[in-house]
Amino acid sequence: MSMISEFKEFIARGNVVDLAIAVVIGAAFGKIVTALVDGIIMPVVGMAMGGVDFSQLFVSLDGNDYANLALAQEAAAPVITYGAFIQTIIDFLLIALVIFLMLRTYNRMRNTAPPEEEAAAEPTEEVVLLREIRDSLKR
Repeated sequence: MSMISEFKEFIARGNVVDLAIAVVIGAAFGKIVTALVDGIIMPVVGMAMGGVDFSQLFVSLDGNDYANLALAQEAAAPVITYGAFIQTIIDFLLIALVIFLMLRTYNRMRNTAPPEEEAAAEPTEEVVLLREIRDSLKR
């Protein structure tokens, strides 16, 4: 089998297409969660913590004090933006929670689905032969 035909067979499988769709939907969902965290959740959390803007939380590594992150970046100072890290952690936790809830629901639906009835298996040659012997002895 040539490499091209193997690749076509691989792509034609349903799992690959499903995975591609999941990646696209996951990327879009990630953007939604990021917008939710950055635009709604973090401002509320910051307000509850006394007006903290998490996107501006940083530590300057050059020892100088800067009024805000933009000034530190303008001065090309090395900084650790731990506020952005906190926002990313919250993004991750929300996405993980939603995925957990979706998988939990999926597993419950799958477990409550009625089991498919298995078709009766064909008897083996030995069973058929034994039945014939039994039937001939009955006569």
